[in-house]
Amino acid sequence: MIGDTLNVSGVHGLSFREFVDKLRETGELVELKKPVSKHLELAGVAAALDGKPIYAENIKENSDARVAANVFSTKDLVCDYLGCTKDELIPKMIHAINNPSKPKLVASGPVLEVKTSDVDLGKLPIPFHAEKDGGPYFSSAIIIANDKEFGRNCSFHRMQVIGKDRVVMRILNRHLNEFIKRAGGELDIAFVVGAPINVLLAGATSVDIGRDELWIANTLMLLETVKLSNGIEVPANVEFAFEGKITKELVDEGPFVDLTETYDVVRKQQVMKVTKMYHRKNPIWHMLLPGGLEHKILMGMPREPTIFNEVGKVCECKGVNITPGGCSWLHAVVSIKKKNEDDGKKAIEAAFKGHKSLKHVVIVDEDIDIYNPASVEWAIATRVQADNDVVIKSNEKGSSLDPSADPNTYATSKMGIDATKPLVAHGKNFTKAKWMKVQVKDYL
Repeated sequence: MIGDTLNVSGVHGLSFREFVDKLRETGELVELKKPVSKHLELAGVAAALDGKPIYAENIKENSDARVAANVFSTKDLVCDYLGCTKDELIPKMIHAINNPSKPKLVASGPVLEVKTSDVDLGKLPIPFHAEKDGGPYFSSAIIIANDKEFGRNCSFHRMQVIGKDRVVMRILNRHLNEFIKRAGGELDIAFVVGAPINVLLAGATSVDIGRDELWIANTLMLLETVKLSNGIEVPANVEFAFEGKITKELVDEGPFVDLTETYDVVRKQQVMKVTKMYHRKNPIWHMLLPGGLEHKILMGMPREPTIFNEVGKVCECKGVNITPGGCSWLHAVVSIKKKNEDDGKKAIEAAFKGHKSLKHVVIVDEDIDIYNPASVEWAIATRVQADNDVVIKSNEKGSSLDPSADPNTYATSKMGIDATKPLVAHGKNFTKAKWMKVQVKDYL
């Protein structure tokens, strides 16, 4: 075992498989007893057990790997790996973003145990997730690319399998796209599957171009890297690593289920040829259920520190929760320690600045549990007057993930709700009554 999960500087984190083994030992892993097909069935089981880690040893198509899914589908599971509480997650991520550290490059590592240039993606348990999908999809892959000026970038990209060694990628107009343009339209890259949560979270974090996400991952929990034959470094303990070349060829990508659990549209996207594959012995494939809770955790949670930082500039921010009911992308609840009557309104504007795709935000006081929808709804019910406490912002830049936004411009309307109580109470009291704490078992 590489190490433990203590939140101590200088401690290595568990590998993906070691965390899966830990979940098995603690009884948190659901092991599938009967064979399961990678065509629709595997995703169906993962959806039925969403929120519970699952493990499949027997894939009907006789693939060359085992499968684990829903591995980091709750914040409690993420905290288990990182050795912290939910309240400590945002400060821990902010610290990693603000204090990146260089991973140690080593000569060899577990991912290099098996290597081949005879790539056949059909032999891998790459799932065909939903019936209208364009094909089997890599859903958990992190692309690692280098640029002479900006250095290394790590980012998530879904990839549709269109051949034995070819995929078509969904590439947004972000850092990887900039690297490709700067390289003349084609780019050698690496990508990994079966990474631990510090690498997954870092890969999903939005930072300025030129910031190295693997350095952020290393501060979250120490990791080592190895260099592939194309010169690109990857985490040494991932389950799979691939080398590939993004080409200028364009083909249709999609349909595919997005974060909102609705189908994204078909677009012309660039093709990548996969040239080499590395993996651990008896590897585990990480299946990320599209639109599932694990997808939501990895997309939404890395935006919580950016909202926290922006709100913290205008008032005292106590916590942020990007909610699964809001697709872990479009909705957030922000807790503040209110000191001025306009702190709630200021926090609304700051939250939208901290996450550009945010559509609706609720600002609450410290006494409200931001992880409990009933508690948040209670604050709205008892502390909000719509004509004074609701902010409507029209014709704002929205998210391409929002089905109700303008399909061409992504323009949307945004709403902020100030559900904080006034500093000086008027009329009825705004605070819930407290009851005597008792041990119920003593009375039964």
